[in-house]
Amino acid sequence: MRRPTLAHFALTCMLACAAAPVAAQETVYPPGVDKETHDAIQRGLDWLKNNQANDGSWRNAGGYGSYPAAMSGLAGMAFIASGSTPTRGKYWQQVRDVTVFLLRHADPGSGVISVPAEEGRSMYGHGFATLFLASVYGMEEDSVQQQKLKRALDKAVSLIAGAQSGAGGWLYTPDSGGDEGSVTVTQIQALRACRMAGVVVDKKVIDKAVDYIKRCQNEDGSIRYSLGSGGDGRPAITAAGVAVLYNAGVYDDQPFVDKAVQYCKKQIQVTVDNTGHHYYTHLYWSQALYQRGGQDWTEYYKKKSQWLLRQQKKDGSWEGDGVGTVYGTAIALLILQLPYSNAPILQR
Repeated sequence: MRRPTLAHFALTCMLACAAAPVAAQETVYPPGVDKETHDAIQRGLDWLKNNQANDGSWRNAGGYGSYPAAMSGLAGMAFIASGSTPTRGKYWQQVRDVTVFLLRHADPGSGVISVPAEEGRSMYGHGFATLFLASVYGMEEDSVQQQKLKRALDKAVSLIAGAQSGAGGWLYTPDSGGDEGSVTVTQIQALRACRMAGVVVDKKVIDKAVDYIKRCQNEDGSIRYSLGSGGDGRPAITAAGVAVLYNAGVYDDQPFVDKAVQYCKKQIQVTVDNTGHHYYTHLYWSQALYQRGGQDWTEYYKKKSQWLLRQQKKDGSWEGDGVGTVYGTAIALLILQLPYSNAPILQR
């Protein structure tokens, strides 16, 4: 009888292994995320993908105008939060296309990133577009595209610095000379993203902006609409203020930050719109709680994700604050994807 050779033995083992059933690999989600949430996120991302215009933009369908730079920056951030980059990931093409669109609308003279015909309040679009492009800059592998991004971001940062009011905030257009809370927090977060990406930002500009937020605070911890407006603070602006203060490295060991956090905990409801700007409020309050971590974040994410899943439409989109579906979908996805920690500005 012929004895089996080593090669024959190895071949037998290979055939046996090929015939054996392979156990399905279990998907591992980050803490707080389950399959239902993961699937909802994928439906939302696919909706954004399918509703991106041929020029790479998103134009909102709502009662506040289209705002293509602002909406494209927000939608682009939703794809960055999914783990896609301009060259890698399931949605790399969408990231690439929106990058090209925003760079095309970065004015080489003034530095403003906006679509003037469609955005009367250009600093919103500029802030969200700068935030997205700064997030992309560190992920870009093409040296020519990287140089384009660097030039646009340098100009964008210069524009923000030049548009800062004497009080330390920003208003709707670069030459307005005024300030209010929602525009101010958008610029602070954009500047922080630029700094994280290695773009030079004058620290004095950020320090002055942080001081502006601080001086807008009322005794109860709330933050007012603007420094000169007086009156009661607003939960939405207060939540946004806390988030960007954390971005700027100002934490709860500062009494004014802790007071703002405690005010938000009392005033902001997770599943009820008691602010009039529910999605906007939770875009920033979720970031603040994620930065804090612990039980506050765990309980919040469980409730908020369940609520968002109930609000999602069959086509995968969300309607946000009457502003529109691009706005609502992008914000819902940014909240739901926080545990994945893919976007640099949203990491702990």
